[in-house]
Amino acid sequence: MDIDKLFKTHNVPTGGNKRKMPEPPNPEVLKRMRMASPERTEPPSNGPIPPSRQTKGPARVEIEDEDEDGEERDDGEFAPGGDADYFAEEDEEGRFYGGGLTGEQKQILDIFDHAQGEGAIDPENVTAPAVRRLSQRFERAANKNQDQRSKYPDDPTKFIDSEADLDAAIRSLVPLAQAPAVAYPELVKSGTVDRLVGLLAHENVDIVIAVVEVIHEMTDEDVGEEADEDEEDEQKKSETMKIMVNALVKSSALELLVQNLPRFNEAEEADRQGVFHTLGIFENMIGFDPPLSRALVSETSILKWLLERLQTKGYDDNKGYAAELVAIILQNNRENRLEYGKLDGVDMSLRVLAQYRKKDPAEGDETEFMENVFDALCSALAETEIKQLFVDAEGVELMVIMMKEKKVTHSRSIKVLDHALSGPAGTAGCEMFVDALGLKTLFSAFMGKGEKKKKAAASAGEDIAHILGIISSLFTNLASDSPARIRLLAKWVESDYEKVARLSEIRAHAQARLEVAEREIEQEKEDLESDGVEMGEDEEIVWYLRRLESGLDVLQLVDYIGAWISMEDDGVGQAEVFQARARMQELLREKGKSFEDMVKVLIKFHDNIDEEDEHDPQSDSPSQRVILEQLIPFLEAYG
Repeated sequence: MDIDKLFKTHNVPTGGNKRKMPEPPNPEVLKRMRMASPERTEPPSNGPIPPSRQTKGPARVEIEDEDEDGEERDDGEFAPGGDADYFAEEDEEGRFYGGGLTGEQKQILDIFDHAQGEGAIDPENVTAPAVRRLSQRFERAANKNQDQRSKYPDDPTKFIDSEADLDAAIRSLVPLAQAPAVAYPELVKSGTVDRLVGLLAHENVDIVIAVVEVIHEMTDEDVGEEADEDEEDEQKKSETMKIMVNALVKSSALELLVQNLPRFNEAEEADRQGVFHTLGIFENMIGFDPPLSRALVSETSILKWLLERLQTKGYDDNKGYAAELVAIILQNNRENRLEYGKLDGVDMSLRVLAQYRKKDPAEGDETEFMENVFDALCSALAETEIKQLFVDAEGVELMVIMMKEKKVTHSRSIKVLDHALSGPAGTAGCEMFVDALGLKTLFSAFMGKGEKKKKAAASAGEDIAHILGIISSLFTNLASDSPARIRLLAKWVESDYEKVARLSEIRAHAQARLEVAEREIEQEKEDLESDGVEMGEDEEIVWYLRRLESGLDVLQLVDYIGAWISMEDDGVGQAEVFQARARMQELLREKGKSFEDMVKVLIKFHDNIDEEDEHDPQSDSPSQRVILEQLIPFLEAYG
């Protein structure tokens, strides 16, 4: 065996001047180091080396004799490839494999491991003293860097080493996220969190990015989940997370994070990740404490930045994340929705969505981005003020166009219109919808025209629920003597009342789904009674929500619309409307039902409508609850 060839050196390419984290050495580097220090005998300064990994200088191989077959035989010190642990490492069955490295090479790897892990902490062995040591190391690194930057502001060579040490000290805090119950109180008490947040104003953006990554890890919802946790551990984890989030808020982390967003150059990968992690911190903190979304919007300019980010050309992950965060911020928060309106968010969202009018999103992530913009718009439309802004921005017309195109936006546009036209505040939108020739497109979707044949099971899907919601809003909001209402009523007598038949078909399917759910709920009640469990209001609410999801919501809308069709006494002529009512009764009888069954559904519908949600002081139109109080007696009279 040629020993010189075994330890032959190779040319190793040198990198640039940019400071990088050390990388694991490759075999060529190891060989070069072997040749560069052949007489090294002392152990590295980080501690003693195990006997199996110590060497006494250049490796020597002496061939003493050969076996009967003429093959070389070692003297007990030689191993294939010079592997120092070949005879020490074996599997459960006694077979020897070794690690493929000589003792010298393993010694070098130990040195590298020690250099890269200096000051690091094992996530499984986090203790309060260890956390305090890391905090002190971080504090020293931060103070040294600040001191050198103050002394030599114009000479980066004087503080570049301290900056690298500070970066390492910041990143050494990441493992603490795996033991929040132990680490977080110590970090807050020692002032480490305050110092960490303060570094968000550091002159070096790379330091800011490192801080952002650490905070992102520490606020992640999965912190500490590597270990098995019981209910008590979860409670303790929740308490420590509250301590961390409160400390971040008090340290003005929200404001500093938002102020840093314009500093990042997203053309650079590191900065792009910085933006992504910043948005992740906001999502994490709002997920832990939803009311923080209001503080985030009221005390920072984050919503303005997000809306502007939505309008950038092309698609990327940060643009998608921005849309998701807007949708989260607008959930169940009236003040944030009104701010969205003040910042022209409705118009911005419509301009973003308009690009998908005639073309579908390019890929799955972009589809999710589009859906989040739609969802944000739907959330905002819960407010009366936003409904008017939507009409003024020609949102109704755009949604009607999207309904006609039959692209991916088809279903989403129907959902938006359902939200925009609902309630007394939706009157202007209903009138605009009819003027924009939306009735033809709406009833085409209602009948399933222009699509593949639908089975009965598909008739009570999400689209049909929103279509019924739009129709019910039109009946509620269009004035009885208006041309728009006459056009609506005329649709029900076309083609031998085919739309009335379709309504009856949808009702039958929803009723069948509901009956299955009712049987399941009754069985659950019996089981609870047999176990001696008392049922209260909470259980009734849960069961009512299950009924809604299992067809009751569709059934209520169908019967509301059917009651209107049967009650109308003007618009298209009394005789025709009477025939519509007669047709409705005939279809009900075929299913073994009558107006009495519709009355039962509408009474429950009436009782579960929230009067506060229905009340709109700016509108003179009657609420749905008031209308039901008129429809129910009419159906009872014809039952």
